[in-house]
Amino acid sequence: MSNFILGIDLGTTSVKAVLLAADSRTVAADHSEPTAADLSDVRGIKAKEQDPSLIINAVNRCLDRLPRDKLQHVSRVGLTGQMHGVLFWRANSGCDWSDEDYFTPRDTSQLVTWQDGRCSSDFLSSLPKPESHLVVSTGFGCATIFWYMKHRPEFLEDFTVAGTIQDYVVSMLCSLDSCVMTPQNAASWGFFNTVTNQWNENILKAAGFPICLLPRCVLPGVLVGQTRSAWHGIPAGTPVGAALGDFQCSVYSCMSEPADAVLNISTSAQLTFAMPADFTPPDCPQLESPISYFPYFDSSYLAVAASLNGGNVLATFVETLAAWMKELGAELSDSCMYEKLIGSALNQENSDLMVSPTILGERHDPLCLGRVTNISASNLSLGHVFRALCRGVVSNITSMMPLEHLQRAGVRRIVGSGSALARNEVLRQEVERAFPLQVVYGQNADSAVGVAMVLCDQL
Repeated sequence: MSNFILGIDLGTTSVKAVLLAADSRTVAADHSEPTAADLSDVRGIKAKEQDPSLIINAVNRCLDRLPRDKLQHVSRVGLTGQMHGVLFWRANSGCDWSDEDYFTPRDTSQLVTWQDGRCSSDFLSSLPKPESHLVVSTGFGCATIFWYMKHRPEFLEDFTVAGTIQDYVVSMLCSLDSCVMTPQNAASWGFFNTVTNQWNENILKAAGFPICLLPRCVLPGVLVGQTRSAWHGIPAGTPVGAALGDFQCSVYSCMSEPADAVLNISTSAQLTFAMPADFTPPDCPQLESPISYFPYFDSSYLAVAASLNGGNVLATFVETLAAWMKELGAELSDSCMYEKLIGSALNQENSDLMVSPTILGERHDPLCLGRVTNISASNLSLGHVFRALCRGVVSNITSMMPLEHLQRAGVRRIVGSGSALARNEVLRQEVERAFPLQVVYGQNADSAVGVAMVLCDQL
């Protein structure tokens, strides 16, 4: 039997594990499980936290569903997952391996996720200015630690190590007494210079930040240890890679050519392409720019237009329609409503109704909310409205990264991915209208596959 690379993605709502055949670079088996790990904000501070025990339980359930005979032939393990968030634990006692075949968390905090809202705009503006091109936002690891310093300093005294949830799993698998982190995850925490690959230690020290909690940085693709014991049949001593960012891994899984741009529309929406190898990001944050530059692989960067408004806007429209219908004494399932909306819009090839769908604002312009204009008596049918809404979702992302920007960068093909694109032909039509380039579908971005491919390509 050939060897396999195990890739695991610890997402915001689910965990996915894949076995990638090393010789053919194809998926031999995969499984995903919901985490159901969200916790209530009992303190009313806009907290978004998750129980790490429930996340690890989902990992264990995933691996239990993969073929044991293939797990016994895993040659490398790769982890990726939700960026920005922070988990705290105590060195050398962060988990319990008493069952021998798997571990359970111990002496950890809850995971403060990227969706956390406890750091207000006023609080963020009180923080020192980072030496980085990336803006620090609420939900970023360093911002969260600063919040604990001010509001609950005693909390930090209970822990000696911090990292993302995927960094934690790597540390537990390898029995590391500290946390190692790639620039992909470090940049997502803030106060990290991606050019020098160093934390802003002097700036943080001057602000009284607990430097001891900063992970040690290593390059993406580096093997940082070996499994301390057998894990769900995976042999002890199997090499484990440093954890990677889920966005970078999702792009890696489907961007096959340098001239590709990846458009992903699922819950939110992202349009990205790889910058030239000699690109260096700006010295300081470009606060009003809709384009960010994320560290990728081999010291390169991705140009990213990341919209908060994607498939979630269409879902909100469907939920609103359902609520109206219920008030009127009629009910229809969401799936049936999507089918009828898509059918109506396919019969309405054009519409002069204009919908700006930014109901959640955008990171670079949080106060720019949604609006509907050019309303007339002749364009209020469901076909008109849904066609205009789908066009608005695509137009919003293209306003953040216009076609001219892509063409100047040498982009010749759009790789479309994401659940919203996959099930909505109207959305695909609007993508093809917006981009007079070759548009291909079918290869969905998959972070678990991406992290496995990275380690496979290192063989």
